[in-house]
Amino acid sequence: MHVRNLSHICCWLAALSLAGAEVGRSTYRAEIQKWREGYEADLKKDNGWLTLAGLFWLKEGSNTFGTSAENDIVLPPGSAPGKAGAFLFHDGKTRLALSGGAAFMINGKPDSGGMDLKADSTGAADRITNGRLRMIVIQRSHRFGIRLWDNDSRLRRDYPGSRWFPVQEAFRVTARFTSYPQPKMVPILNVLGDTEPNPSPGYATFELQGSTCRLEPLLEGDHLFFILKDLTSGKETYAAGRFLYTGMPKDGKLILDFNKAENPPCAFTPYATCPLPPKQNHLPAAVTAGERKPANGAASH
Repeated sequence: MHVRNLSHICCWLAALSLAGAEVGRSTYRAEIQKWREGYEADLKKDNGWLTLAGLFWLKEGSNTFGTSAENDIVLPPGSAPGKAGAFLFHDGKTRLALSGGAAFMINGKPDSGGMDLKADSTGAADRITNGRLRMIVIQRSHRFGIRLWDNDSRLRRDYPGSRWFPVQEAFRVTARFTSYPQPKMVPILNVLGDTEPNPSPGYATFELQGSTCRLEPLLEGDHLFFILKDLTSGKETYAAGRFLYTGMPKDGKLILDFNKAENPPCAFTPYATCPLPPKQNHLPAAVTAGERKPANGAASH
């Protein structure tokens, strides 16, 4: 073959390779953009995190609720009667007692009275609804409370959208996953100061920015849930850390895509009870990928 022809073929192959790489990068950016749009839509949906409007810890006995300021649990103006009823709390059990004219439903049906409300710790909390409002009983350690959503919340209406780092393929890494013989119970502290044990199936090790990193996830259904901090925490990103969800490992390997690192709900609302990153999940690298600090600053407790 003539040397000039061979040179032309080599140049053509190189150009073809570069074009293919650019198509791959473009497809990947589109994939991440689609994921981010879905993430923000989930935040803004009915009963999403941006509609969280209150968290009220129950005291023993009667806990009155309604829009009147005299109540123990004050509902948003115009959302319910001034005195809608009370949550009767005794020995870890909660019942709903409605006042005349209040039209709250339990799991979509009129309240028949007398039933103990299931808390979120059961995995199937009873839903108390009335128009734009939704309430459930939550349990955190020894405490029980009422969590309130308002689909007409100011936070939802005024949300400016999430802020993101540019998509960078360098932050999509393949990690080695080492499984524990049996799930290990990992103590996880939350923003309330409570510590709860959670099962971890193993740990991921990988290289990032020249550092050897290790992360220990929690099991969440058929996914892994990573709670992490890095050298951007408190600077470019939310101070308390970020979340990352992945699929399960395959053949001892796991894909960690930090372009999908997201803020915990506590970054948006003071009424969430977020878990905090354990010390072993503090990375020695700056992860300039994924979600940045909220535009209006983080929520405070």
